[in-house]
Amino acid sequence: MSRIYKLTVFEPSGEKLLDESFTAENDEQAKELGQNLLKEKNYQDQTHRCTSPSGALLLFHR
Repeated sequence: MSRIYKLTVFEPSGEKLLDESFTAENDEQAKELGQNLLKEKNYQDQTHRCTSPSGALLLFHR
């Protein structure tokens, strides 16, 4: 069963650069998909987080 995850990327000022939802089968797949999205959009070095539907933090970079 697919679940909806949230990927958010921020500027140092706190402004959101990306606020995207995507579906994944589980947390591991969501982590992988989140990392791929960050690379695709060249945001891997920006402050970002990826959260699960239950609020768990799967990816975080500051």
